[in-house]
Amino acid sequence: MTRRLRVTWPDSRPFEAHPDPFRVLAASDEPDRFLDDERNRAALGHVDLVVGCGDLAPERIGFLGDAFGAPVIFVRGNHDRGGAWRDPAHVPVPSSGTDTRSFRPFPLLALPWPGRESDAARRSDGTGWTQVVTAAGPWLLRPPAPSIVVSHAPPLGANDNPADPYHRGFAAYRFVLDRLRPPLWLHGHAALAAASGWHCRHGATTLVNVTGSVLVEIVPPARP
Repeated sequence: MTRRLRVTWPDSRPFEAHPDPFRVLAASDEPDRFLDDERNRAALGHVDLVVGCGDLAPERIGFLGDAFGAPVIFVRGNHDRGGAWRDPAHVPVPSSGTDTRSFRPFPLLALPWPGRESDAARRSDGTGWTQVVTAAGPWLLRPPAPSIVVSHAPPLGANDNPADPYHRGFAAYRFVLDRLRPPLWLHGHAALAAASGWHCRHGATTLVNVTGSVLVEIVPPARP
């Protein structure tokens, strides 16, 4: 079953030309078979963007984009290596590493599982820091307008699974969280944590564990 969440955006400017809520369907880790049925998809309604947060087959991500007629962005997870991922014909566009900041009206920072495909998905805080310096360095020096962060793993101590060392969040991501304070952070990876609490607040940020699928409605701030 697709969960639903409404997030109030702190900036009214993205809604000047689009007064309706922006509807983002985010998915990761476990295919949500609820979405296989056309009637269920119709009940969810229009989707402005499909977001893949990792550990889903490329065919599944492509299916969601096609089924909802929406653009797709995604990050690759720790299990997204080899197999169909080696065949460009199976990989949706844009792939991980694409500059997703081109999506409007919200700047998007994409953080796939850090490291090379040849490293057997080893978890390394050092690799996480290298990724953040490379991918998010300009954002950290000069934060953009309120943004959305899309990652596979969560930040350390924020919506992660502290009981499992491999599924803990990354310290480097926690630095990004505290520095950028994005209104919305979408991630996967911590599937067991999603069973007890799939979203939380950390300061100004709503963090959402999208394991399975979540429909997020982004709404403008209330008018004074």
